[in-house]
This record gives sequence, C-alpha cells and structure tokens, in this order.
Amino acid sequence: MKRLRSRRGSARAAARMERLARALRRHDYRYYVLDRPEISDAAYDRMVAELRRLEAAHPELVRPDSPTQRVGGAIREGFATLRHSTPLLSLEATREPDVVRRFVTRVRKLAPDAGFVAEPKLDGVSVELVYERGAFRHAITRGTGREGEDVTVNARTIRSIPLRLREPVPRRLAVRGEVLIGLREFEALNRALLARGSEPFANPRNAAAGSLRQLDPSVTASRPLRLVAYEILQADGGPFPSDRAALEALRRWGLAIPDRVGFPAGIDEILAYHAALEAARDRLDYDIDGVVIKLDDLGLRRRLGATSHHPRWALAFKFQPRVEVTRVEGIAVQVGRTGVLTPVALLRPVDVGGVTVSRATLHNRDELTRRDIRVGDRVRIHRAGDVIPEVVERIPEPGRRRRRPFRMPARCPSCGTPALERGPRTLCPNQLGCPAQLRARLVHLASEQGFDIAGLGPEVAGALVETGLVRGAADLFRLTARDLLRLPGFAARSATKLATAIERARRIELHRLLHALGIPGVGPVAARALAQGFHRLESIERAGPDMLRLRAGLGPVLARSVHRFFAEPRNRRAVAALLDAGVVVLPTPGREGPLAGRRFVFTGTLERRTREHARREVEVLGGRVGESVGRSVDFVVAGADPGRKLEDARRLGMRILREREFAALLRRARRE
Repeated sequence: MKRLRSRRGSARAAARMERLARALRRHDYRYYVLDRPEISDAAYDRMVAELRRLEAAHPELVRPDSPTQRVGGAIREGFATLRHSTPLLSLEATREPDVVRRFVTRVRKLAPDAGFVAEPKLDGVSVELVYERGAFRHAITRGTGREGEDVTVNARTIRSIPLRLREPVPRRLAVRGEVLIGLREFEALNRALLARGSEPFANPRNAAAGSLRQLDPSVTASRPLRLVAYEILQADGGPFPSDRAALEALRRWGLAIPDRVGFPAGIDEILAYHAALEAARDRLDYDIDGVVIKLDDLGLRRRLGATSHHPRWALAFKFQPRVEVTRVEGIAVQVGRTGVLTPVALLRPVDVGGVTVSRATLHNRDELTRRDIRVGDRVRIHRAGDVIPEVVERIPEPGRRRRRPFRMPARCPSCGTPALERGPRTLCPNQLGCPAQLRARLVHLASEQGFDIAGLGPEVAGALVETGLVRGAADLFRLTARDLLRLPGFAARSATKLATAIERARRIELHRLLHALGIPGVGPVAARALAQGFHRLESIERAGPDMLRLRAGLGPVLARSVHRFFAEPRNRRAVAALLDAGVVVLPTPGREGPLAGRRFVFTGTLERRTREHARREVEVLGGRVGESVGRSVDFVVAGADPGRKLEDARRLGMRILREREFAALLRRARRE
C-alpha cells in the first residue's frame, strides 16, 4: 500500500511539474521574445520556486529541458569544437548603391520576377542552434565557418532560446541566429563593471561575444543576452519554399525573429528600405551596421550557390560610418608590444552610435604632423567599421587661438629609455625591460590565435607585470595558483581558473606559437605557411631569407623580417626559455597529413600508450583530438573502464575503435 501511495504521489508530482514547465516556457516566450509579459515577476518567481521544490523532492523526474536547468554553475575546462550542419558563410559587403544594383541585375538574369527579403544586419555573435525532436541540443559559434565552439551550456542560460520548440517541428532542425545585448542593457552592464573596478566592454558586440564564451556559465546567465533567429540551415522533411515561410516557421516554433523585415520587389524599394532603416538606427534598442538583402526564393538560392567565402544570393548593404564632433582634451602616448609609441587623442566623451568614445588613435608621428591635431582642437571622429574610434579631421575655428603642436616624447613614457625615430614611427628600443611592451606582448601571446589563455586580458597582464610575477613570457608558464593569489582582486577560484587555463595552453601547434611570438609582419596566414613549409621550429630558426621564401612562399620583406627575428640572440633566448618552462610545440597539420580532417575522442585507460602519447600520435599525422562526443567526431577510441562517452558514441552510432584497431589505423596512416 505504501509503494502504491508513493507511485501515485510521483505521478501527481510529474503532472504538476509538467504543467509548471509548460507555463514557464510560455511566460519565457512572452517576456523574452514577444516582450509582452502576462504575469508579474513575483508570480513568475513563485512558479519557479515551486518547480524547484518538486524537482528536489523527485530528482528522478527532472528533465534536461526544464526551465530550472538554464543557469549553470560549474566552471568548464574549455570549449570543444563541433562541425556546423552547413557552412556558415560571411556576406559580401558594400556601402555603394551601384554594387547593390549590379547584385539585383545579376539575380534578375536568372529569375526576372525574383523577390527579395530585407532585414537589419544585426551586429552580434553568429551561432547555430540544433534541435532534435523539438529539444535543444547544441549551440555552436560561427568559428571558422565550418566548425565552431560548443557553447551549449552557456546558451541554455539565454532566456530567448527555447529549450523545447512548439510543435509540430522537424525531427532535426538547425537554425542560424545572432546573440545580442540591447543598448540599454549594454550601458547598464558597463556601469556595473566600472562600479566593480573592471574593464568595460568597448561595444555591445564585444560584450555579447565575451559573455557567451565565458568558462563559467553562471557569468553568462548574469548577462542580458538574447537571440534573434533568421535562417533555417537544415530541417528534416524537406526545405521551405521561401525565406518568408522560413521566418514564419521560426516565429511559430517560439524563436524570436528580426523585426522591421521588408520584402522589396526591386532596387528602388531596396534603396528606400536602406535609407529608412539608416534614419531609424539611433532609435533602435540594438546595434545594426547595415541591412541584409537576400533572395526570397530558396530554390533559386540553391541554383545560385556560393563561392568559398559568401553566398551569391545575399549582400550586406552597410551604413556609412557614424561621425560625431568633439574636442581633444589631451594627447597621450601608448607603448605597444613591439615598442612603437602611438599618440592617442583623449577626447571629451561623445556618444558615437550608442558607444561612448573618449579615446581615438592618431596613428604615428607623421600622421599627427600632417593632420596637425593639437590639444584643445575641435575634431570630427568616427568609428572605423563601427568599432575602432578614429580622428577624421580637425574642424577649423577662425579666431580661436590654438595651443602649441604636440611633440612625441624624447623618452619612453613607460621605462624612460631614450626613444628612436624609424621612418614615421617613434620606438622604445628597450624590448626586454619596458613594462608596457611586456604587458602588450603578454596580451598578444594569450590571444585566441596564440596560446588562447582565457582570462588573460590587458588588466591581468598589467597586474602580472606590476607585481613582478612575470618578467618575461616564460615566467607565465611557471606560475601556480598560489602565485596568482597575489594579484589584486584574485581569490582562490579566479586564481585556480587562470592557472588551469595556462596549464592547458602549454601544448601549442607550431603556427600558433609563431603567431604568439609577435614576429613583425607575421599574422595567422604567414604563421601557418611557415609551419607547413618547415614543420619544425628549429628549421625556421636556422633558415635564411631565400629558404624562407622558397619553402613558405613569403615575400622578400617578410622573409627578411622572420630571419632578423630569429637571428637576434635575445629572441632565441626567449623562445628557448618558453620551451624550458614546459611549453610543448605540436606539429601544424598540413593538408597532406593522412589524418587531416579526422577527429578523435579517447575514453578509458589505454594499455600500450598514455592518452597524452596517443594524442600526439594523432596530431603528428594531421588529426585532431576533442574532449566530447559529437557529430563532428569520426572515431571514439575506447580503452579499459570507459566512461559515459562510450555510451554516447553507441547511442549516436559512431565508429568505435579498441586500442588494437586504433594502433592499426595509425600504422596504415603512417604508410600513406
């Protein structure tokens, strides 16, 4: 009898939990998507509290799509990568009406009666959302366009992303959208950061990107993120006939879609839509930097196809950069990682397109002289690309007495070393002893295309230098969590998180190391060309300019720059110190690698090799190793006592290799 009463109680609890979850999902949709709430915050909170109590009493009944499961608290070790359902291409962009006319003419040659869709070009973070049987499964950042970061845990905290779609819905659905922060929310977030003594975000897009990519999901949950969906990438059951129908389906399933969407018939209506939206952009509560013009007919889109970079059926028609007028209140000098001294205008704060601008670059000594910008001048500024503040010109003020011309300092403002003039630039030659250069080098070294150390930004880098914890890049990899507790504002949790990120970054592919070293002129493309042309760091260090040109395809100027960098004894000592500090350089997979494009995941204990050894074997042959099982994984290698990854792999029908089969695959790959 007691067991029967228990079953009845569980059934009643399950029914009540389902009703609460359904109601909360409905209220989330009305509040976060429609912006038309039906109940008070207090009433909503009472429903959530009741659901939490029931889930605590019946943990076996908790569902992963429950509204209570949105806010995470665990810190993640990092982000795995997942392959996109279909490539997320960027758009060809223009500010010229004639280019838009040519685009329309080209489309009309294929389809004379073709209609178009016009919508705001949202300035946020592009993501793919994947739903299976209506339940939210994955969120993936755009990344390379072919694959991106798995930010599923963080995305679950965004209230406008439904954890379950409204029925009926395709069995598997992939949606593209934009994660945004509204302008009012952005201003409030920056005020809160400043009140805590933290660095504010430069613009809403950076705030959205930084919030979505937090290692701690509870930080993401605390940020006012929202998602706007605008494209169906994949839907089981066949494609939709038009973009208009796809947008309507997204709205029907419970996703927010862009507002102010238009359906212009031709070029005149497209230009009118663009002009109207540009005039209204300052009244919007979110950032846009143009409009997107797309062919409405999805069948015609498939016929037009795409280049390797962008679809032929869409065009971004951007707005002109925002321009405002303000006054120069001072000129400071900023020291970069290569010792270049850059003059920076300190401006009377002015709002430029929703962003408060108080600093703008003046580039170099020659540009400063040519433009003749002085303290006290009235100037016109804009945000280049709607992001980077720049002084456009000085506005003459007849009758106003100007101050003396600004002169670049004779000594480095950071370390006091006499400055040198090299062409239009002024340099500090004290590469090893200048704190400002070291701080900037640490930020560059820790960047995503370098060692990718999450949490090591300008503020932390400055503290590491000022406290004396880091006197050279190699010192970074000798730090412990206990050392990091000496940093201002660091507690045990933040110190452990940064120490973990540094430890994880020790293993680095050769091309990323070359980029992290800050070799003048060497960006990500040249770094990869060097790594794939030479394969070993020692070979690059010994190569002369001619060999660098021959094997890596570098131009003569860049080849000489690379040669000079490694011919400099102190640079070679700095590289050797990194290796002595435990940095492990991995080969950069070349396109010819036999395992290129293949992704592996390991689970359980391997008998004949350590997991670390197995990882290196895969990477040397061009493959990649991930931490989580997903659709982008080709092989799951299972050792003794495998964990849940093996169950997930079997459920997904993935290729599972035992250690002997894995060894055989490696032998075949080496023979290829």
